[in-house]
Formats: sequence, structure tokens, C-alpha cells
Amino acid sequence: MALVRWEPARELHTIQQEMNRLFNTVFDAPATGGATGGGARRWVPPMDLVETDDHFVLRADLPGLGEGDVKIEVNENVLTVSGERKYEHEATKDGFYRLERGSGQFSRSLTLPDGVDAEAIAATFDKGVLEVRVPKPEQRKPRRVEISVVPGGDRPAIEGSAAASNGAPVAA
Repeated sequence: MALVRWEPARELHTIQQEMNRLFNTVFDAPATGGATGGGARRWVPPMDLVETDDHFVLRADLPGLGEGDVKIEVNENVLTVSGERKYEHEATKDGFYRLERGSGQFSRSLTLPDGVDAEAIAATFDKGVLEVRVPKPEQRKPRRVEISVVPGGDRPAIEGSAAASNGAPVAA
């Protein structure tokens, strides 16, 4: 019988791979219905997030959608872009068709840094590309505290008396 060294990290990696495979099977599989009459594939539009000097810029490819099909909300420092691409096909009796373009509802969220002014967020939609510009919050700069010197360099003396109940001096 051969001894095999147990490596917990490898075991965790294997479990993670199996969980990823399971979720990919469930969530990325096209809806059933075969080649001649089925549902639409799940659709997650690709998005880029770019940081410039004074903005965070989110760009999303939303082909086939217009500005009325997309909703942008900010709630408690979370920016959510959601919408729906309708499932469109032509039903034919004797024809064969194949659906590869995804459709359906989507929702993507990202957490904004503290201090972002939600009223200053702007969005544009041009040729199927949504661009959301989020101004960066103003960075707080450290404040330097100046140390002042008492004129003459003398500090007032603390005077005491023996009138305390426990016999310790008390400041006047």
C-alpha cells in the first residue's frame, strides 16, 4: 500500500473547480427546446470599468437595445445597470433555424466608493454602447496642525492644598 501525502490546498482547489463546473452547467446552459423551437440563451452583456483621473467610466455593450430598454439606479453606494433584450424569432413551419444570440433580463451591480455624488453620475448611449461616468469622490487631504508657543515660555503652575479628604493635594 502506497502512502499519499494529503494536501489541503489541492483538495480545496478541486472542490472549487467542481463548484464552478456545477454553476456553469446550471447558469450558462441554453434553455431547452432543440434546434427548431426553443428558448433563448441566458445573456450577460460584457462591461468594462476604466478609471481616469477624475472619473470611473463603465462601458457596456448592449446591441439591439435603446436607452429606454436600460435602467440605471444608485442605491446606498451601489450602481445597478439592468434591462432586458427581448427574444425575437420568426416561427416557420418547415424551416430550420438556430438561435445563438442570448436574450432575456440582465442586471449588473458594482459598489461605488464612499463620497460619490449620485446626482453627478451621467450616462450616454451611442451605437449600442452604454457609457456611465461616475465622478470620483474628493480625496480628503491630511490637515497639518500648527503648534503654538505660549508667549514667554512660562506655563502656569498647578497649585495644590492639603484640604482633600484623602490627604492628597487638590488642584486649585
